[in-house]
Amino acid sequence: MNKLAIRLLTLAMFTMALVVVPLLTPAHASGDENPSPPASSGTKKGKKDKSSSLEDGRFIAAYHAAYATVYDRNDYTAAIEQLKALGHDDNASVATLIGYSYRKLGDYKVSQIWYERALKSDPNHVKTWQYYGLWQVEQGNRDQAQYHLSKIAALAGTGSEEYRSLAAALEKPPGTGLVY
Repeated sequence: MNKLAIRLLTLAMFTMALVVVPLLTPAHASGDENPSPPASSGTKKGKKDKSSSLEDGRFIAAYHAAYATVYDRNDYTAAIEQLKALGHDDNASVATLIGYSYRKLGDYKVSQIWYERALKSDPNHVKTWQYYGLWQVEQGNRDQAQYHLSKIAALAGTGSEEYRSLAAALEKPPGTGLVY
């Protein structure tokens, strides 16, 4: 085979792997397995349109690797580095995972900054409302967590996994050392 044919075959196999592997991988209980699209498709003057790179296979593969670092390996420090290296920390899914990782490391102030950045990017990002609500529960801010729960109900309904998770956390007595 000539070099072009080998390169095309390699590219085709890589593309198929990106499609097939997520289908064969068991679903995770938490997080956005795929990054959310940008909040608005318009570009601002002088700014590069990042939406096209969100569809880039390399970005998706790198996001999935960071996702696995968070949920499979619980290596939050490495995950933060991987997520920031994506160059899309203005994406709600990316910012939420960074916030979650900081929360798991016990850095609640920085975690809050990332959750708020995620909601600024996408005010309807249900996973952020859930994780930020769990953050509120851990901080003892039950009224705020209840507000987050009502936002989730309005966005995704009371049957959603995000709603059920936060509702379960709120049902537990305060100060029980909740860990999510």
